[in-house]
Amino acid sequence: MDSTDSKNSKAPTELNGSMNTPAPTGAEALAPGTTHEVTNQAPPLADYNLFTTDVALGEALARAGADWHREALARHGATLGAAATLALADLANRHAPELHTHSPRGERIDALEFHPAWHELLALLRAEGLHALPFSEPRPGAMAARCAGYFLHAQLESGSLCPLTMTFASIPVLQREPALFEALREPLYAREHDPRDVPLATKRSMMIGMGMTEKQGGSDVRSNRTLARPAGVASGRGAAYLLTGHKWFFSAPQCDAHLVLARSTEHEGLSCFFVPRFKPDGTKNAVHVQRLKDKLGNRSNASSEVEFFDAWGVMVGDEGRGIATIIEMANYTRLDCVIGSAALMRAALVQAIHHARHRSAFGRALADQPLMQNVLADLALESEAATVLFMRLAQAFEESASMDTAANAARAAGASAEESERALEARAWRRIVTPAAKFWVCKRALAFTGEAMEVWGGNGYVEEGPMARFYREAPVNSIWEGSGNVMCLDVLRALERDADAAQALFLAWRREAAGHPALGAALDQLSVLLNGAPGTREASARHIAQQIVLIAQAMLLRAGPPEVAEAFIATRLDEHAADCGRVFGTLPARFDHAALVERALPLNYIRV
Repeated sequence: MDSTDSKNSKAPTELNGSMNTPAPTGAEALAPGTTHEVTNQAPPLADYNLFTTDVALGEALARAGADWHREALARHGATLGAAATLALADLANRHAPELHTHSPRGERIDALEFHPAWHELLALLRAEGLHALPFSEPRPGAMAARCAGYFLHAQLESGSLCPLTMTFASIPVLQREPALFEALREPLYAREHDPRDVPLATKRSMMIGMGMTEKQGGSDVRSNRTLARPAGVASGRGAAYLLTGHKWFFSAPQCDAHLVLARSTEHEGLSCFFVPRFKPDGTKNAVHVQRLKDKLGNRSNASSEVEFFDAWGVMVGDEGRGIATIIEMANYTRLDCVIGSAALMRAALVQAIHHARHRSAFGRALADQPLMQNVLADLALESEAATVLFMRLAQAFEESASMDTAANAARAAGASAEESERALEARAWRRIVTPAAKFWVCKRALAFTGEAMEVWGGNGYVEEGPMARFYREAPVNSIWEGSGNVMCLDVLRALERDADAAQALFLAWRREAAGHPALGAALDQLSVLLNGAPGTREASARHIAQQIVLIAQAMLLRAGPPEVAEAFIATRLDEHAADCGRVFGTLPARFDHAALVERALPLNYIRV
């Protein structure tokens, strides 16, 4: 960087003591045997606190009533930002898991070998209670606290989140089976990671996976052909069964048990089964891992194809109601997909801003150049909108769960109109906005990580830095747990089946939008889309889901600084919507781009 630049060009040196010295000018001599000096390269981003530097997340935490968890998040954020912790993510992804189907003696073992970094990452996750916090330690704001912590870890590494998410999402399903849950409670809630591949009875903690997809069906799980026949005289809920069939995607195979969909020989519909890795007698269950998937991203995590050869399992939920049983698990995993994509955005944004503040071109730091500021500011808006959205969804999950529990008592006592309205609104956020958010936020992450990579230039495209990994991770959340079309059709189904909840939400938005022409017009447009003919409505499902999310994000951002909300509304819903959104970096000049970037990552983010 030219030492004669303006004071802004000196900011990077003030941010990080390891900033490279200015490039030599003129005809300064090089040391013998050297061809050049390394200058104008951004130092690695390390030793910063992921939580305390995220203003928007901190504000959302307070709004969610989870300020009691702030100290723990600050401690966790510091740990995740340490150079040694950041190195774990790279190691876990460079050394993918290996499958060993047989022992040296020819025994079928289906064992998986992970790099030690993978187990260190899982130990970090469990130590923070991110696998069970709202269930193991229920209190107001617990769901938001857990989701905030999950968001921080997802900025570090995505693959280790998969088994943790499924374990977390399985808990509300298993809680409905009191006898089974009581046997699993202690290892499910344990904050220790136990990587040993041994029977559950001897483990200190456990993980649970999911097996739904088969070759012939994909998202159409009703076409599943795996069969389950009673293992003894008893049948139905709580009885033991033997499963024969396959799963095309089985994540993650090293888990201690899986929730699996299969077709009971005694019932036409699909049922849900708890299938442990080891049978009750301690022998290995007959779940044979055929191979691990060679995936584009998420490489630290093992995804597999398996076959069941009379695998032992227990029916969970009512016979023939397997999809309804396991959909509760899917709802939670979809929320984590939203959080994971929002986290990729945040991680890529922070890296892009850090790079732009330390790299100069054409006589100025990149971060001081108007067009780059526009790009970074637009990315910052998108990232904050995703953050406030997942935090509001976390609240809705907690609210709707507590309200559902109290619903019968409230009805008996005669709940007030206001209480009923609040319960309906919470259900709408959870049931309608969640799949819409899963569609939209996960889609936006693809373009977002690509744009952030471009800020780094060629350095972003090589695997030595984190940007290429973020980019490869971005598509997975759009595909797993229901692709974009599946999510948008789910939004339509929820709107039709829970019309009262939808109406309560839209009426609440109307009240909040009073006096704001742009928001009122956006709601009018949504109403037109929803009132179209059925065939037209299905063809417009993506447009409907997008409009729901943008309105939701706009409403939520109004709880923060007005300039953030107005910039978002103007460029996503109002007069500039047609010009913006296709690519990042098209914000009108009337908005303070530099202030938006500063809010996203305050200048004092490096610990020195």
